[in-house]
Amino acid sequence: MADDTRPSAAQPNESSETTPLLNEPRRRPTGFGPSETDSIPEPELPDQDRETTVIADGVSPTRLTLILGAAYLGVFLGAIDSTIIATLSAPISSEFKSLSLLSWLATAYLISNAACQPLSGRLTDIFGRGPGLIFSNVFFAAGNLICGLAQDQHVMIFGRVIAGIGGGGLMSISTFLASDLVPLRKRGIIQGVGNIAYGGGAMLGGVFGGLINDHTAWGWRLAFLIQVPPVIVSAIIVAVLVRVPPKASDKSYLARIDFVGAFLTISFLVLLLLGLNAGGNIVPWLHPLPLTTIPLSVVAFVAFIIWESRAKQPIIPVKLLMHRTVIAACLCNFLSTMVIMMALFYVPLYLQVIGLSATDAGLRLLPSPLGISVFSLGCGYLMKKTGRYLLLGTAVLTLLTIAVAVLCSFDEKTPTWTGGVVFFMAGGGYGGMLTITLLACIAAVDHSQQAVITSATYLARSCGGTIGVTVGSAVYQNILKANLWARFGDYPHAAEIIARIRDDLDELHRLPPGWKQGVVESFMGAFRGVWLTMLGLSILALICISLMRQHTLHATLERR
Repeated sequence: MADDTRPSAAQPNESSETTPLLNEPRRRPTGFGPSETDSIPEPELPDQDRETTVIADGVSPTRLTLILGAAYLGVFLGAIDSTIIATLSAPISSEFKSLSLLSWLATAYLISNAACQPLSGRLTDIFGRGPGLIFSNVFFAAGNLICGLAQDQHVMIFGRVIAGIGGGGLMSISTFLASDLVPLRKRGIIQGVGNIAYGGGAMLGGVFGGLINDHTAWGWRLAFLIQVPPVIVSAIIVAVLVRVPPKASDKSYLARIDFVGAFLTISFLVLLLLGLNAGGNIVPWLHPLPLTTIPLSVVAFVAFIIWESRAKQPIIPVKLLMHRTVIAACLCNFLSTMVIMMALFYVPLYLQVIGLSATDAGLRLLPSPLGISVFSLGCGYLMKKTGRYLLLGTAVLTLLTIAVAVLCSFDEKTPTWTGGVVFFMAGGGYGGMLTITLLACIAAVDHSQQAVITSATYLARSCGGTIGVTVGSAVYQNILKANLWARFGDYPHAAEIIARIRDDLDELHRLPPGWKQGVVESFMGAFRGVWLTMLGLSILALICISLMRQHTLHATLERR
């Protein structure tokens, strides 16, 4: 393959990390070999389709702090909004007198959030990070305003969809923005701060919603409305301070959008997530909804791969995903997120079965954001000092695997405090993995491709989270059902009692004489099946991260 050049930076007499460099051609490595300095070059395009990536001007530490502070405020609020429904769904459903609303409140946000993230990389390459972040803030604020003022359940669901679109953009675009403004060598520490914002928000969402609902006159509505003012402030700060230029091109904005690719991306994600979230939750698995949407999502995914592999300016370039480091990092994100989501759902259930209240079980999760914070920042600092990440990645995934292995030994006699230790270790392994794999992906590609490849990692996480919950539910329910029927199938009224046990943990306090010990042991068998599934997935994630290659973490934005 012949070397090609593109205008990206003008060389001043003395360059530094904060010097804007414009219009000087530079040669890029074009190989895909093992050299740690190799990165994926830009694809060859006709002159009329070429785009020029302009390196952003350096910013002062104060300005950078304000910009990223505003961006990560949005990340924090978006993370809160993703889990706030855990404590608000019951009072909201009661007010609207609709139990069917329970599941849709979370599902509507999740689907719209996940669907917009893969698009945000390419769209902000075209229109700019600032406008994209402002759009996301406005949509997030509008969605929460609609939810807070909603007088109808359909309006409420619509508000959650709008908020999800904005929240997805807040999550992903803040990451692109940090990569535009911070050299790779320092990027890990900044990503650690972003992970703290996300982890803290996700863990505090349920607590925040419950406190607002229980201790204010406006109840659950205030939990949504109170998020609007800070988001508007964030949008204003972004509008004033963010000056990251979009890619330059001779073509119009609309002519550069891959509308077919965008449609197929949204179709694949919406159909897949709708089917997986609805099946066994909102409707039975054999209902026409999951039976239709899941196969259609496979068709949409195949069409997406075919189209994107041929598109001149794709939403997510398929060829990038074939790079060893990129595909290994994306698979690691997918598998690790499956593990974490299964843990977040089933460890609290386990703790409730052995006697803790729902509140106490939730408190055992709090060490997780602490682990995310410590290991995200720690990994970022070590990468800044050493410029290397391969051994670090193997170490943090080993920590996650050890945490899950310890979990496999849990039974009804295990001290409850060990759950907190496991979650600290798991949170640390996961937080470190997020930072390391993101930097590895960005370092593996040309600067012009960092946003779209970051979008791919978000896509992997979104799919991993949803599929993880679905797989965990299938393992848990099937083993629990088999165990209960094996033990109690011949007992009087067994079918009715077993159905109640599977649907409501409170039934553990109302069991007939002679059932309690056998029911608890049946639950332990079901949980052990989930833990072993998680262990297998974490080992696969460890293998994936060890397959990444070492690429240079440059100390300047120009990657010189």
